[in-house]
Amino acid sequence: MRMPGIDPGTTKTTALTASPGRSSKSINSVRINTRMISMEEEYKKTGVTPSDIAALRGWLKTQPHLPEKYITDFDLLLAYYCCFKSSAVAKKVLDINFTLRTLFTNLFQNRVVDKSIIKTLDVVCALPLKASSIDKHYRVIYHSLIDHDAKNFIFTDVIRTVLMLVDVTQYRDGTAPGYLILIDLNGVSLSHITKLDLQTVQQILYFLQEAILIRLRGVHFLNAPSYIDRLMMILRPFIKKELMNMVCIHSAGSNSIEKLIPVEALPIEAGGKFKSYAEAKSEATELLLSNKEFFINENKKRVVESLRPGKPKTITDIFGGIEGSFKKLDID
Repeated sequence: MRMPGIDPGTTKTTALTASPGRSSKSINSVRINTRMISMEEEYKKTGVTPSDIAALRGWLKTQPHLPEKYITDFDLLLAYYCCFKSSAVAKKVLDINFTLRTLFTNLFQNRVVDKSIIKTLDVVCALPLKASSIDKHYRVIYHSLIDHDAKNFIFTDVIRTVLMLVDVTQYRDGTAPGYLILIDLNGVSLSHITKLDLQTVQQILYFLQEAILIRLRGVHFLNAPSYIDRLMMILRPFIKKELMNMVCIHSAGSNSIEKLIPVEALPIEAGGKFKSYAEAKSEATELLLSNKEFFINENKKRVVESLRPGKPKTITDIFGGIEGSFKKLDID
């Protein structure tokens, strides 16, 4: 299956649709405690129509294993738009998205804003930047360590937290023509790299390439250390050519990022004039704590494999029996 939001031969990524007659009921059934973009705004912005969403809703009703009554019209709109308005691709991505949310329990099971999530926000900054990319107006999300002590770095908790922030901010901000992921490696040591759980690496990269409901346009590693090759050695086996073509490495001290976004758009600690890490942490904490109900509803969007037409899917079907055998990697 091709990467959801990527057109053949290009660098792109996925999103989901919505249906007429259910717009107000469906999208309003999952409220977030900030201003949420309306379906009417999304129809106008994306060119998706209520009839597009109705068609997907009709298909969804024929899939007994999918959680149709919990899937909102906005979920559907995200998928349809992300898949460049291809109904056939959107259906596949919807299925795999909710399937992986069910099977990848380390990342998606019992998503609650608990102590481990709040503690993770003391360790990692995940900040949507106010400025878009210079040429394409893509949405930019910046990630960096706040706490450089590897003892406090728990990779699976970091990924769980970032994915929760992605979900709730999509409901707040709506669709985007593309996303750029910035990963600032300042403060990342070999000790951090040795703590990467390969099972989690495999699962998040698979989800990113096959199921996430955004149009991914680039992944940029900033302030790359001399041992970046060791990090790439871990990631490369799980990355398809399409995603690898999006990866760009910016060495420490390089100003090449200026071609992508204005430097002043970065956080203060990264040399910019935007927000501080402390402000980013405070806002992310408040966003998650004030939207606990959002995740109560999201936890219901899971597949019942016993109801799937044909054979139920398992982790073995996804990874061919190798998943789950990984341990932490020893790096000399």
